[in-house]
Amino acid sequence: QLQLVESGGGLVQPGGSLRLSCAASGEGLDYDAIHWFRQAPGKEREGISCISASGSNANYADSAKGRFTISRDSAKNMVYLQMNNLRPENTTVYYCATKSTFVQTMCDIRSRSMGYWGKGTLVNVSS
Repeated sequence: QLQLVESGGGLVQPGGSLRLSCAASGEGLDYDAIHWFRQAPGKEREGISCISASGSNANYADSAKGRFTISRDSAKNMVYLQMNNLRPENTTVYYCATKSTFVQTMCDIRSRSMGYWGKGTLVNVSS
């Protein structure tokens, strides 16, 4: 059974950077696309970025373009989200997720129906 664990969140000043990590165990993480979401209190989860199984294709929400970069290290069963020039509005919980461990699906930033979720890591952008 696939398990996903996020890490790398914490307190950072505006303009600073964080790299979030998504680690997989139980199954490989290289077969299906991996997605990053954010969820502010009282709001639904919002897709931030996704990366294809091969790592050759990546998509971003408009709010993330130019500041966030998603990457994959298949040898380590890891996916990363590099977040630069962070703003206070980026303060929230971030989750990684994937749809399937046996079917390769598209990297669609609009997709919210995931089969597997991590428990999230909190990012706090404040001076």
